[in-house]
Amino acid sequence: MKLHMQILIALGLGIKRNGHIFLGLIAGIILGFILHNYKFTSSGDVNLTVASIIGALDFIGQMFIRLIQMVVIPLVCSAIIVGISSIGDSNQLGKFGKKMIFYYAFISFTAVTIGAVLACIFKPGLGVQSFISQASAMSAQAQVQEVILEQQGNISQIFLNMIPQNPISAIAMGDMIPVLIFTLIFAVALAKVGEVARPIVGFFESVFAATMKVTDWIMFLAAPGVFALSAVAVSSFGSGVFSGISTYFMVLFVGLLIQLCIVYPVFISVFSKVPVAIFFSSITEAMMVAFGTASSSATLPLTIACCEKRGISHKVCSFVIPLGATLNMDGTAMFQTVAVLFLTQAYGVTLEPIQIIQVAFFAFVASSTCAGVPGAGLITIALILNGLGLTPQQLVEGFAFLFALDRILEMFRTVLNVTSDAAVAAVIADNENEIDYDLFNNVEEYKEILE
Repeated sequence: MKLHMQILIALGLGIKRNGHIFLGLIAGIILGFILHNYKFTSSGDVNLTVASIIGALDFIGQMFIRLIQMVVIPLVCSAIIVGISSIGDSNQLGKFGKKMIFYYAFISFTAVTIGAVLACIFKPGLGVQSFISQASAMSAQAQVQEVILEQQGNISQIFLNMIPQNPISAIAMGDMIPVLIFTLIFAVALAKVGEVARPIVGFFESVFAATMKVTDWIMFLAAPGVFALSAVAVSSFGSGVFSGISTYFMVLFVGLLIQLCIVYPVFISVFSKVPVAIFFSSITEAMMVAFGTASSSATLPLTIACCEKRGISHKVCSFVIPLGATLNMDGTAMFQTVAVLFLTQAYGVTLEPIQIIQVAFFAFVASSTCAGVPGAGLITIALILNGLGLTPQQLVEGFAFLFALDRILEMFRTVLNVTSDAAVAAVIADNENEIDYDLFNNVEEYKEILE
């Protein structure tokens, strides 16, 4: 299939899947301009009708963010338990599974490192500082400063606080780091005890499925949520808001491009003898559908089909790629790192190097707990913010900027998520002699999946 046709199909799928979101964004921007122009009467007084409309829109935007935060704990806990227990129950774990975990961790940490370095160099959040209210900025600064002061000179206490004395209390308080630690330990224990844990794992599989359904419902409200958030942002600041977030867009886009065009080719070349050019050619259809659907889960069957049809064994594909679609989210990890640093910069919060490392680490963890559905990346940002003593409600103005660009950027980062899964599958297949190179190298032997 010709490249221009692939691009057209990708764009068509993207519009079909995300058209209501784009319409909400565009409508919100238009309404925001109108409200901005009529916010004051000719005599200079506040237009009460316009103020009421902005207040109602702000309520809708705040409600949307609260709904997102509502599903964080059940989503994170159930995703970790289901993912780790499924790895532990597999007969193929051993050396095979250890390689998979190492490769996924390696490229994910590379992604968060790239994101952190670019965000620290170009500081995209500075472009929107003038759009953040002084009261919100001072509240965020004080909250983070309190966390930093608590950590200084008390490293042992920091690690002790990560271990919950009462997991139920930690869940009730929304203290995500202790919840995360307990969940990881509990998930490993469930994986080790074997079949006796099946009822508990089954329960959390149900929780995960139900939480994903709730996430779908919340994302169904994404159009009015994005409409409200973008309208409020534009009504407050006018057209200057777009120049303010352009640096954020470019930083993330460049980071994703580096990961796709440099990191993956180097990774494949160093750890295997798989031809890089043929690899990218072989998974073009999966990358294209990932861009169009913005969902690694929706793309999963096609990713497996691309890899198997090109000569990677079913044994590798059926084990590595589904787990990768659950646990390996390079593009999401990079996005979350950049987004959190963008928010802290926007609110004038100064982070110590240890806090930046903490952000990158928890972005890696949070991305691994994301459901492979549109919008999930923004949901688990709450986990990272919690480590800094912040909540999405405190940063609602900053979140409006993230939502304004999220649907477009999500399509790009999903391409990375899917490509990394296929790359790891190809490298492991090469390492374990589970790849048919006669088929893989002979492009004429297989037909395009979408042809």
